[in-house]
Amino acid sequence: MRSIKARHRLVRPLPRLLTTSSAPSSSSAAPQITPITSLLIANRGEIALRIHRTADKLGIRTTTIYTDPDASSQHAACAPHSLALGNPKAYLDGERIISLAKQNGIQALHPGYGFLSENAAFASRCEQEGIVFVGPPAQAMADMGDKARSKEIMNAAGVPCVPGYHGPEQSEEQLLSHARQIRFPVLLKSVRGGGGKGMRIVQSEADFSQQLRSARAEARASFGEGGEVMLVEKYIVRPRHVEVQVFADKYGNCVALGERDCSVQRRHQKILEESPAPDLDEVTRLDLWDKARRAALAVGYVGAGTVEFILDRDSGEFYFMEMNTRLQVEHPVSEMVTGTDLVAWQLAVAGGERLPMTQEEISQAITSRGAAIEARIYAENPEKGFMPDSGTLVHLKTPNTDPDIRIDAGFVQGDTVSEAYDGMIAKLIVRGPDRATAIRRLERALQDYEVVGLSTNIEFLKKMCRSPAFIAGDVETGFIDKWRDELFARRPTRDEVFVQAALGSLLAAEGGTETRRAPPPHGQALGFGDPTRTAERDFAFKVQDAYAAEEGQIVQVRLAQTSPTHFHATVLRGKDGESKPAVYENVRCSSSVSTPSANRLTSFFPNERIQSTVVRTTTARTAGSGGESKVVVFQHGGRTELALLPPSWFEKALGLKEVTASVAAPMPCKVLKNEVVEGQSVKKGEPLVVIESMKMETVIRSPQDGVVKKLAHKEGDICKTGTILVWFEEEAAKEES
Repeated sequence: MRSIKARHRLVRPLPRLLTTSSAPSSSSAAPQITPITSLLIANRGEIALRIHRTADKLGIRTTTIYTDPDASSQHAACAPHSLALGNPKAYLDGERIISLAKQNGIQALHPGYGFLSENAAFASRCEQEGIVFVGPPAQAMADMGDKARSKEIMNAAGVPCVPGYHGPEQSEEQLLSHARQIRFPVLLKSVRGGGGKGMRIVQSEADFSQQLRSARAEARASFGEGGEVMLVEKYIVRPRHVEVQVFADKYGNCVALGERDCSVQRRHQKILEESPAPDLDEVTRLDLWDKARRAALAVGYVGAGTVEFILDRDSGEFYFMEMNTRLQVEHPVSEMVTGTDLVAWQLAVAGGERLPMTQEEISQAITSRGAAIEARIYAENPEKGFMPDSGTLVHLKTPNTDPDIRIDAGFVQGDTVSEAYDGMIAKLIVRGPDRATAIRRLERALQDYEVVGLSTNIEFLKKMCRSPAFIAGDVETGFIDKWRDELFARRPTRDEVFVQAALGSLLAAEGGTETRRAPPPHGQALGFGDPTRTAERDFAFKVQDAYAAEEGQIVQVRLAQTSPTHFHATVLRGKDGESKPAVYENVRCSSSVSTPSANRLTSFFPNERIQSTVVRTTTARTAGSGGESKVVVFQHGGRTELALLPPSWFEKALGLKEVTASVAAPMPCKVLKNEVVEGQSVKKGEPLVVIESMKMETVIRSPQDGVVKKLAHKEGDICKTGTILVWFEEEAAKEES
């Protein structure tokens, strides 16, 4: 593996005000120290819970806010006082939030991240109303929030920037002209961009017009008026995303709390973040810290911020990308490697206190505390282009935590992940004495996660932890595309998984749990369960797991009960069981019910003891498909999703073949555009419908060759998960015509 080339540029000693928190700035009077005693947390989800946790430890009275979709949320319940906002978009209603803070005598407001956290006008209004805004000055936010203005400031401060155009000329012809000067590929990005919204990579001039329209539409939807103003920058072919956590106080002191590598991304949004950044020479590391502090000082920064850089893997050069004027999602990684609580720092600095550590102390802590990695647990389908998902957490089991394993979560079992907001369920953060140990600990913790009710990226994250390239630190923002075949490779499913699925389904049906109301297994025999006789029951499972080599296949399991706890099991794969059956004699099974839908099984097979969690549910998605139940098996640190099929006569009676010859909405969404018309012939992979969910556009493509029979919805229609979007003609009908 090629290491990044060390650049022999001079790293100048930093001024004293950058390396110590003992000397106040001579340019301004010392601010008054006013400890914060009451705090409004103007955010939701895991960040609201995380801020409350620190504030509560410091004896600060907290108040949270919630909208209608979040009325039963964890963050609404965590504080002794919580205020209703109503409309799902009300987290963006700054005037309403400020009014509530004043009405309730609240001294300070913490914006968390997202929503109003980087809104300079909101920060200014808080100041006007005498409310302490736990964040940077409004002017610093305005300067760094405007990407064109921020580049001007950075160039003046000697912080290198990516070559590009950041000016007022915004016609398509002018932007294309600048793109030609920079030379393709180029990156289009909204001046108000963030989280990958309104960002497009343009590989050639032929794609420029369409990508510009798409970027502007998404940016306008995400950031409102003005979001369509675009930057054009040179696209670095093999970039790394490396950012530096900075912190400044009101006395002119500024420190760097190490760097984070956030290169592993999808949809231009981060999945894994780690500190220290791997495969980074010390000269480059110190230079990054220097430039980050210089960037913060150039705008008179106060509080927590992140200076983000693009690092070119081929040249080793780095360039300023943007500054996030807030606490980042990935801040726990920096806390793990420095032994700090950055929210406590924010509250102290906002109250007028000095930074609690010097740069030397921080550097020593980073040297001694090893490495940390954060994995974002998202409700999404990685195998479907990381398409967002939503739904109820029917079953949720999380890893055990300790000082080196931390979970920041906004949901518990039974909660609903709404399509109205970002789909992040939790953050899993682990630390180890070195990077290799941290990766192993992360994978082990991920294996303890159990989630049923919606799709997640957990299985994908496990594959990341096993990727040789990732383990070697050979990361870049195109990592997932580069190693796609490896990361999405399918794995064979062991026969024991199907046996455990059958045993779990049987015990759930016999145990008087809620799943008893689901359709019974096939071939139920009279007298089953009577220890004086042998009885048989057949199960048929369809593999629905995108990571399984058997996806789409039907696997049959026959159980013969020989005593209350002993079974013979036969597994038949392939059509009509044409493959050689796998036979397990005298399997002893014990079960405990952990939830109404989940059984913990311990089964003694002929050669091993296997522990599994089997979760059986009939969801809204499967209920519309003939009532078939979803069965999810967690075994040996892996997850396998199956459908327990109804008896064969259900197929004809309920018209399931008609349902399978259709395309359904994979998530709650709005139809933006139908790309086909009724009667049109389409090939597999061709676009059918463009939908929008969570402010992100997704193209639904045809799963098969066929003829469009009917378009179910027009542009602008709102659809629930599982709603049919397009019907296809059946093959026989097509041939007759």
